[in-house]
Amino acid sequence: MALNKRQNTGMAIPKIAAFLVVMMLFLSSVTAQNEGQYTHFMFNRLSYNPAFAGSSGNISATILYRKQWMGLQLQAPTANGDAGSTPTNILFTFDMPVKILHGGIGVSFTSEKVGYHDNTTLGIDYAFRIFWGAGTLSAGVEADLQNYKFKTSSLYGEGDMSGDPTNPINSANDPLVSKQDVSDFLIDVSTGIYYQVPSKFYVGLAAKNLLAAKSDQLNVENTRTFYLMGGYEYTFPYNPSLKLKPSVLVKTANFSLFQADFACLLDYENIFWGGLSYRWGDAVNFLAGVNFLKVMQVGVAYDLTTSKMGFANGRSCGSLEIYLNAAFQISVPKRPPTVSGNTLYLR
Repeated sequence: MALNKRQNTGMAIPKIAAFLVVMMLFLSSVTAQNEGQYTHFMFNRLSYNPAFAGSSGNISATILYRKQWMGLQLQAPTANGDAGSTPTNILFTFDMPVKILHGGIGVSFTSEKVGYHDNTTLGIDYAFRIFWGAGTLSAGVEADLQNYKFKTSSLYGEGDMSGDPTNPINSANDPLVSKQDVSDFLIDVSTGIYYQVPSKFYVGLAAKNLLAAKSDQLNVENTRTFYLMGGYEYTFPYNPSLKLKPSVLVKTANFSLFQADFACLLDYENIFWGGLSYRWGDAVNFLAGVNFLKVMQVGVAYDLTTSKMGFANGRSCGSLEIYLNAAFQISVPKRPPTVSGNTLYLR
């Protein structure tokens, strides 16, 4: 979810039942989470840090689907028969090394639905990379093109309510409720640094939404968000088929809100992996995945919500995340040298 101040306070809508229920539920989540919340964060470093672009040495494409707070019942009528979407994210990233640019390029596309908000972001990345010590050090920059949309056409006002609980909607003509969706386009910038020693460890620091772009039309303001991430790979000396891969991601919005993810995966011969992660104050997560055909990875994660949105309060049955990655290298064979000459016969 994106941690942005998405409060549409300029709307003169009295007692909108659907709006109040959904906004009360999601306002707490917006102010408690940073943008880009994914349980597979260790496989999804480009969306957090543009300096990662091309670091794997592969041409890589990743798709992530996340459905948060499954089964959450939103008791509010809307024009299309539901109460807006619980947080749903679809993320696509692509990156590759480019030798002539001394680094790598990447692109990321995010589609996010939260309540009555439909938000999309396109990020274009470039990373400059040098060899440093045993590994590589890179610095990256990202241009973010963002579109925010608020679906006011899905709302009903007090004047539309019949007072009959069995048939609560009487009309859709409340003059104080706009029936035209509102959207706006913003441009922002992100940057980061990233260092890695292949098959050993990595560490990165990034800052997102540096411009803190604003929309007066939607009363939206991007929040500057900072990420510190790292991971380590330990091979068991007496069983090199097994590798332990701990990782961590710490996020803060303007140094006022913090969130931390801790994960540890066990990998077997780079074919299967499984493990646990914990999101501080929010969820215990279970991860599993498989590599196949030497170029494909498929993973799934289930978040057992420990906050007030989870089982204990009868609100949701957790969150589900599906991960898919394809990575390969293109090697251009060297052309054999061309030799031509004449054979001379001496007599």
